[in-house]
Amino acid sequence: MVSEGILLGMGNPLLDISSPVDEEFLKKYDIQPNNAIIADEKHLPMYDELAAKPTVEYIAGGATQNTIRVAQWMLQTPGATSYMGSIGKDKYGEEMKKNAQAYGVNAHYYEVDVPTGTCAVCVTGGERSLVANLAAANHYKPEHLTRPENWALVEKAKYIYIAGFFLTVSPESIMLVAEHAAKNNKVFSMNLSATFICEFYTKVQDDALKYCDYIFGNETEAKKYAEVHKWETENVEEIALKLAALLKESGRKTAVITQGADPVIVAHDGKVTKYPVILLPQEKIVDTNGAGDAFVGGFLSQLVQEKSMAECVKAGCYAANVIIQRSGCTYPEKPDFN
Repeated sequence: MVSEGILLGMGNPLLDISSPVDEEFLKKYDIQPNNAIIADEKHLPMYDELAAKPTVEYIAGGATQNTIRVAQWMLQTPGATSYMGSIGKDKYGEEMKKNAQAYGVNAHYYEVDVPTGTCAVCVTGGERSLVANLAAANHYKPEHLTRPENWALVEKAKYIYIAGFFLTVSPESIMLVAEHAAKNNKVFSMNLSATFICEFYTKVQDDALKYCDYIFGNETEAKKYAEVHKWETENVEEIALKLAALLKESGRKTAVITQGADPVIVAHDGKVTKYPVILLPQEKIVDTNGAGDAFVGGFLSQLVQEKSMAECVKAGCYAANVIIQRSGCTYPEKPDFN
């Protein structure tokens, strides 16, 4: 049995507006397949267009929130996880609060007078493209984090996870939590999250990495990080080793890089271990949205129970596997993981 509030996540809560779309739609809004970008002016009409589709679904999303929900589902202990982020005082915000409660996550949202952030999830033939309109999520402030009832969540947590996307919003909040984790020998982990973070938020990302025990990412993000830092290699194993070397001196320093259907690469202690993933026939893949978030959620659900690395990776692969066979980052009532 895990203790209450053992795992804390902080990030950008976004309500996913998800629907299958055609090539025409992608072309119209100048979206690349399998991309993750921040919306600009030209993308704004697409949210209403998606919402008007009969196939539309609304799911409480945002990378960190997805991860925390999946970890909570895997743990099956109400209140084992908590989460902070910023939402608007509107119907989407209410939807988010309802969602978090239903999932058993102890969410302390910062409510602001700006519309709740949304993410357009454009699904084409099993691939997905994400366009995030951060809106309220962009307004998170350390003043919310340091309120006694919220800081209590930080103090209670033994494991803290933040996706790299939060670097674009509140690096100050990240550093407050990272420093607390370092001082109290807690496990702090982050995600590279997207190539644009590696490219345009290099300094704040590098500052945060020095406080990490675990860094997660996929092979595209890892290669982009290496390119930006002029490591002159595209070898993912080599990059994983170099990433792990950047992390804080805690004896945990671990980089975990997923590669879709290829083995998961784990770099720790100067060594690389590869773990095969559970392969799925193409016709069973419904939607890859949230697969990376789910992998981390599964991984963390075992890490907080101090399970072996093999067990953590196995749980990550299991969770990702469940998610990609469903629409959006959703899952059955109970996990079937042993």
